[in-house]
Amino acid sequence: MLETERHRIILSAVQERPVVTVADLCALTAASEATVRRDIAQLHLAKKLRRVRGGAEAISPPQFVGINARPFAVNQTINIASKRAIAQAAVDLCEDGDAIIVNGGTTTFQMVHPLTTKRLQVFTNSFPIAEHLLKQSKNTVMLPAGAIYREQNIILSPFDDDGSNHFYARRMFMGCRGLGPLGLMEGDPLLVQAEQKLIGQADELVVLADSSKFSQRSSLLLCPLSRIHTVITDDGIDDRAASMLEAADIRLIVADARRDGRTRAEE
Repeated sequence: MLETERHRIILSAVQERPVVTVADLCALTAASEATVRRDIAQLHLAKKLRRVRGGAEAISPPQFVGINARPFAVNQTINIASKRAIAQAAVDLCEDGDAIIVNGGTTTFQMVHPLTTKRLQVFTNSFPIAEHLLKQSKNTVMLPAGAIYREQNIILSPFDDDGSNHFYARRMFMGCRGLGPLGLMEGDPLLVQAEQKLIGQADELVVLADSSKFSQRSSLLLCPLSRIHTVITDDGIDDRAASMLEAADIRLIVADARRDGRTRAEE
């Protein structure tokens, strides 16, 4: 990753929350600790952020602290080839006339391009997904009521009656913060609340998770493995993670980004 790209990601991250640690920035940029510390020092001298012990903070932190999730713009740059292949495999499950729910996220956003060839009823809490499908496709698009969280480009409501309870779907497609033996994990209580409502409106839950998500953990459990019908991932998945899904009787679809999104199913 180029230095300018790392700097853009770092500056975006420090606007998301009060303090970002060096470890967080290493994960976001895939750079070494020494490189990240050097980047922080350069941005500090340029007065673009403030260097603090163990990390960095914004010079003028936002007054409104959003949800605990990476900015959409930052996540878009991570594992993009895998996300595209996974998204294509997800759309391959859909048939014209299906009613589906697409949860906001950068992996699910990659579904918009192949979805332009479909005619579906799509309920989504993602502002960019809705905008793209409205402009570029003939799908019917529905949105919940709520506030738009700009950093993540999603619509969330703390209230039960946000309109989602009136939509019934064959499948719900969603990403995640992490996926482990206890189930699907997320990083913010408001996200968990909103996503649990949506999960309840679909027959099948399809999780789009690149292979890195199997090593990531969070303190909040969204749903157990038993609620997941299908997991779509890339060919970086290890045997341990594959065995975990098999033991839970979850259908596994592996998308190979190096083979133009062609997939193989392991059931």
